[in-house]
Amino acid sequence: MILSATLLSPILNSSSDTPDLCQLREQFSLTGMHQDGDVIIGGLFEIHLLALFPELSFRTKPEQLWCHEFYMEGFKAAMTMVFAVKEINGNPNLLPYIKIGYRMYDNCVRLHAAFRAATALVSGNEKSFSMRNCSGLPPVLGIVGDPGSTHSIAISSVLGLFRVPMVSFFATCSCLSDRRRYPSFFRTIPSDTFQVRAMIQILQHFRWTWVGLIHSDDDYGRHAAQSFHEDITTFGGCVAFSEILPKDNDIVEIRKIMQVIQTSTSRVIVVFSSRSYILPLMDEVVRQNVTRQWIASESWSTSTAFLIPRLLPFLRGTLGIAIRRGEIEGLEEFLLSVRPDNSPNSMVKRFWQEMFGCRFEPEEALAVAEGRICTGQEDLSKADLAYSDVSDLRPSYNVYKAVYALAHSLHNLMSCVPGQGPFQGNSCASLHDMQPWQLLHYLQSVNFTTGFGDQVSFDKNGDTLAIYDILNWHGMPDGTMKARTVGVVDESQLTGKVLSLDEDKIFWNFESKKPPRSVCSESCPPGTRKVRRKGLPVCCFDCLPCADGEITNMTDSLECFRCPKEFWSNLEKDRCVPKEVEFLSYEEALGISLTTASLLGACIAAVVLAIFVYHRHTPVVRANNSELSFLILLSLKLCFLCALLFIGQPRMWTCQLRHAAFGISFVLCVSSILVKTMVVIAVFKASRPEGHGALKWFGAAQQRGTVLILTSLQVVICVIWLFTASPTPHKNTQYQSSKIVFECAVGSVAGFATLLGYIGLLASISFLLAFLARNLPDTFNEAKFITFSMLIFCAVWIAFVPAYVSSPGKYADAVEIFAILASSFGLLMAIFAPKCYIILLHPERNTKKALMGRTSN
Repeated sequence: MILSATLLSPILNSSSDTPDLCQLREQFSLTGMHQDGDVIIGGLFEIHLLALFPELSFRTKPEQLWCHEFYMEGFKAAMTMVFAVKEINGNPNLLPYIKIGYRMYDNCVRLHAAFRAATALVSGNEKSFSMRNCSGLPPVLGIVGDPGSTHSIAISSVLGLFRVPMVSFFATCSCLSDRRRYPSFFRTIPSDTFQVRAMIQILQHFRWTWVGLIHSDDDYGRHAAQSFHEDITTFGGCVAFSEILPKDNDIVEIRKIMQVIQTSTSRVIVVFSSRSYILPLMDEVVRQNVTRQWIASESWSTSTAFLIPRLLPFLRGTLGIAIRRGEIEGLEEFLLSVRPDNSPNSMVKRFWQEMFGCRFEPEEALAVAEGRICTGQEDLSKADLAYSDVSDLRPSYNVYKAVYALAHSLHNLMSCVPGQGPFQGNSCASLHDMQPWQLLHYLQSVNFTTGFGDQVSFDKNGDTLAIYDILNWHGMPDGTMKARTVGVVDESQLTGKVLSLDEDKIFWNFESKKPPRSVCSESCPPGTRKVRRKGLPVCCFDCLPCADGEITNMTDSLECFRCPKEFWSNLEKDRCVPKEVEFLSYEEALGISLTTASLLGACIAAVVLAIFVYHRHTPVVRANNSELSFLILLSLKLCFLCALLFIGQPRMWTCQLRHAAFGISFVLCVSSILVKTMVVIAVFKASRPEGHGALKWFGAAQQRGTVLILTSLQVVICVIWLFTASPTPHKNTQYQSSKIVFECAVGSVAGFATLLGYIGLLASISFLLAFLARNLPDTFNEAKFITFSMLIFCAVWIAFVPAYVSSPGKYADAVEIFAILASSFGLLMAIFAPKCYIILLHPERNTKKALMGRTSN
């Protein structure tokens, strides 16, 4: 026991009463399982993925670490060790007279938990022992694990001082091959040095020279990234970006990484990390809907945590480096035969509760399992099939080889012939006083073949033969994914044959269903010019598109050439084409819609006019001079039709006629409404004794004359405008350099403003008069309709001015047409809809009595 006492001296306390008695300072509460035997092998496994850290106040004794998030693959690896020990104990040809026992613990994927577990393994279970008797076997002869590189570095640094063998099944950091620092470390998984070479083989095969790199902030990730940076330059590749995953899963840091991924032109991303650090990144990949070609390291390429429906759209097609797949006969039956024991911290007990969603303690069952109590007799064959699936054993197969490596080493040690041993004086080790360093000697030279046919041996650095499977993640009908083997990387093969890949079996998660292009810079095609990037690798340069209006028809051109004035560059920027001519056409959707609305309005106005002509002798039509009503309807029809002049290719006559027709038609309409309003007011005044003479100024002749004079003024404005600065067709290239906007230039802004201003003046006067007369008795309620119609008219044209000024090209014409149609429909509906309602639907109200508001006695 000298080894254990020496190693544990920092955590032992010598009693003052019994100075030769050593006691453990602390016994850790660890999830684990054990089996007694003549020789004990230790094990460290990832049974839980997350740990809840106790609060450190430095005033009270810290509570024990609590681990959660049960990891089924880690438990299966641990049970593979149990199966291997059971198989070895039942093998008469391997250690026939020695029973191997085991003691294994959960490392919770946390360094201090792993170190506690390793300390518990090498210190044993005895709470105290006498320093006077240190002979006998140590608590463990060797340890299978730890799966983490960082954990293995820390633990092996201590165990190596005492030459305690440590055989990891998943720690791949290349730094662990340093025999001076880690003299007792071995592994049944290839070093990252070989993994990086395998990845370089894949990148070179698909000519991916512009690659993103993401790695974890631990020894595994840092050393792998360093090797990757060194090796990728051997075939002319470059690292597009290199990002480090945060240890604390900080979402802010993860989103920064996602921003780098999205802004980078690299389509291929290599990730060296354990699964626990990648999961938060993939959650963000799903949230931001990012699709890339992922290259997975062996640490997460076979993890079932990623093969779920939620991640399928984004991770399907992933290529991964995977450790060698193996087969273990009888393992499936053994896994299904597992039953829980009565130990409070038993791994199997935790597994059982997780598998069946129950708890052994009734109080705990009520709290977290909806009252489901575990009996221990549940049927595993009807539970999660992933647990008993042994068709794709990788880490578990490495555990199996690690246990057998220790067993064969022990067998060779026990087969030593006295007098021919390797130790001092040609001596052999004794079973009753065997030391770990003696087993280490035989482990270095162990060589055996598994039942699957794989040879197991270690080189001088403790590394095993480098053979990798290349996996490709395929989508399954049930929405999950499955990792399928599509190739092999075998370092033992000749140069040129190291990589064997079946491309027909590879699924690519891109629309093309082909390998993506991921290069720093393609050859600059026609339409672009070549610009070197500053501060970036030599394989990188930019291909900048030629500016609008410039072209180049040469490959790798250094400059672009401008097109002639009436020509523009095509989309490819490799030739000049005539500029597109744009105007409001009858063939486009906007033109068709406006034309339809214009014709519809004209037809409605014509129908209303026909109704009024047919019922011209009725009181409703005769009220307030039916001629004015006919004149308003006729002018509204002209207003609707003049909108058609704004559609179609501008010509000289259409440019000259469109605004003139619009201005005259609207003045005719508004002046008629103004006179109609004045007549309403005059009639009201005439109904009073003091206003008998009011109507003489508003007879039919005066009404016609007023309308004619007001309209003539607009005609004069139009004539002056057309003769002094007539609107003309104009090809405008100021709005958009790539197009020629064919429009009608107004010629004189003052003329156009005067035309609109005159219409606005008449409309304002009409609105004001109608507004003042809105409260006349119901007998003369025509003023209310006029008020509402002019309110619509004024609102439309007030909104028209800013909209017209801010609208470029054909949209200015569309805005003016919309204003014409909207105001015309407003006038038509507000003034004539109530009258048509009475004429057509309530003819009984179309009488003089009803109109005058009289009732018979």
